[in-house]
Amino acid sequence: MSSVKVATVHAAPVFLDRAATTAKAISIIREAAKAGAQLIAFPETYIPAFPVWAGLWAPIDNHDLFMLMIEQSVSAQGPEIAALRREARALGVTVSMGISESSSSSVGAMWNSNILIGHDGAILNHHRKLVPTFYEKLIWAAGDGAGLKVSATPVGRVGNLICGENTNPLARYALMAQAEQIHISSWPPMWPTRRPAAVGNANANFNNVAANRIRASAHSFEAKAFGIVTAGYTDKAMRDFLIARDPSVAEVIDRTPRAASFFIDPTAEAVGDMLQ
Repeated sequence: MSSVKVATVHAAPVFLDRAATTAKAISIIREAAKAGAQLIAFPETYIPAFPVWAGLWAPIDNHDLFMLMIEQSVSAQGPEIAALRREARALGVTVSMGISESSSSSVGAMWNSNILIGHDGAILNHHRKLVPTFYEKLIWAAGDGAGLKVSATPVGRVGNLICGENTNPLARYALMAQAEQIHISSWPPMWPTRRPAAVGNANANFNNVAANRIRASAHSFEAKAFGIVTAGYTDKAMRDFLIARDPSVAEVIDRTPRAASFFIDPTAEAVGDMLQ
């Protein structure tokens, strides 16, 4: 495993634009492959974005954003995934991609999904998040256990869990029991849960970096697997979009800890630099 080169993508999407984000993802894949990466892991719902607004405003104020999210979500059989599959095959790399998945049988159903694409362009695994977390339930439907699989790749046996699933002992065990060697955990760019100025609230700023590190490290230690923690990134365009809509959320956005991306070895030690 020491000769394997992997990449965690700590980058922002082109916010709520699936075509532009897919093009950006392909550019990143090419850059990573050129640097020698054999496995390239993208964050939670990288295409088209993580719907952080569901934690900032009441649903009654967000009808247009819900509609835009539905319009910009992608099908597992759609052109965006097809383009990623062609790129993976052309470069001979394995790609883990987080998507907001649309449904061919419903105009409104979506899932928080992960697609693992093999070096030959085949879809190795299609996993839908079992239970959307907190306000994510306003966006995505519940998934099922069909995607709790470990896939054989040239770099090892790869499994993936999305965000809060990494706190689910049975989901984690399902992957451990399949001799998982590389565990990908994917996360949003931020996770606002309370207003930072809440009076008497000692836990106003949920430390998602510490929480994610604990969860990912515990899994690597217990599974004796290498860990790839891949988190989204809040860029200026995303921040500007949200604050232009409602300047009162600036404090929440700016004082909510940003997620981090990093690597973990089977002894639960972090490897290399942490990107935040």
